[in-house]
Amino acid sequence: MSSFILLFGCLILGVLLQRIRNFPTNTPLVLNQFIIYISLPALALYFIPEITLDRTVLLPVGVAWICFAGSALFFWSLGKAFGWSRKLTGCLILTAGLGNTSFIGFPVIEALYGQEGLKTAILIDQPGSFFILSTVGIAVAAAFSRGKADAKAITKKILTFPPFFTFVLAILLNLFNLHFSDDVKEVFQRLGSTVTPLALISVGLQLRIERRSKHWRFLALGLTYQLILAPLLIYTLYVGVLGLRGEMIQITIVEAAMAPMITACIVAATYGLKPKLANMMIGFGIPISFITLAFWYWFVQGI
Repeated sequence: MSSFILLFGCLILGVLLQRIRNFPTNTPLVLNQFIIYISLPALALYFIPEITLDRTVLLPVGVAWICFAGSALFFWSLGKAFGWSRKLTGCLILTAGLGNTSFIGFPVIEALYGQEGLKTAILIDQPGSFFILSTVGIAVAAAFSRGKADAKAITKKILTFPPFFTFVLAILLNLFNLHFSDDVKEVFQRLGSTVTPLALISVGLQLRIERRSKHWRFLALGLTYQLILAPLLIYTLYVGVLGLRGEMIQITIVEAAMAPMITACIVAATYGLKPKLANMMIGFGIPISFITLAFWYWFVQGI
């Protein structure tokens, strides 16, 4: 229960902080940078060296890749059929194809499945969502805007992206059976625990609702894919086709149903891919996702 209180309490706190005039406007950026450079790498170094690596890790890792590929196929096809602009198509691919598997996903999974559930959530997020955003996501943003994808720049972003770098380091430690001392792991655990409060306060600070907009139908379409079709796709493949069961599969489906990734929406806006629509995906997607997540959590309990 305390996890849910923390979840909604920090989100509401972030919304309330918007009303404080003297509160720094760049606070979400600072909080996000701290999470990316400190909190997420600490979680990777805390959990991944202790994970048993076998073929089953491919299941959570594949979630984000499958959902993003489905988004690209779905919105590219609709864009071609209805003559959408490249910017609109690119915006929907990015914002609906990548879920908020860390900033919201981690605290939700921790609340529902405990600390053990975070092991699966990290595999979905770091080699999945964040890696896709840093590579294919940047390429998509550049390709659907006026610019072109720069292979050198993309490679540099991958190699210098802290969660990816520490993920590779943690995997190497795991492969060579190297482990940190209990004292060091406790430091990583404490730093990693800052993800939940900082991320949700950041989300609350960024929630914006534009009442007058021409993007309502595209917003509905994007959120329908992100919150309903994407988890349904994972359920169909993992449960229906492969016949898989268990808590790991439950977590993969719930993570697939997360709200749009804030960072992906920021990237879309930065590249000029319908910034207002990208902001609406965050503003409406996050609160609505709490309703749809409740449904998916109830739905997967029988798996």
